[in-house]
Amino acid sequence: MSIVFNPQVGLIIVPVEIEGPSGSAILQLAFDTGATKTLINTGMLVALGYDPALSPNRIEITTGSGIEFVPEVILHRMMAFDNERTFFPVLCHTLPPSAGVDGLLGLDFVRSKVLTIDFAAGIISVNEN
Repeated sequence: MSIVFNPQVGLIIVPVEIEGPSGSAILQLAFDTGATKTLINTGMLVALGYDPALSPNRIEITTGSGIEFVPEVILHRMMAFDNERTFFPVLCHTLPPSAGVDGLLGLDFVRSKVLTIDFAAGIISVNEN
């Protein structure tokens, strides 16, 4: 599946369906090739029934303000680019409202896939190898 984006301005925003214990939602994640792991805003995960406070795993991340330890939450199901992942681990962190997105879609989601980002056409696609 391909997603069209404006190559001249802004972030590449990907609609991502997340399924949790309390339901599902389509979140708007910024595709971030500089992020090795996917990160989702804490409030969104809580709204879907996850409790990051109960997570036994804390992962060290580097942010613009320093090093932090954030909970890792295992999602029931996640779908982006028509690719489904089950029991997919994501990082949970509070993003500022000014971020304008619900999180970051990291490289962990596209590993073992064929990723094409065509800035001339403004199209990003993820396909099977």
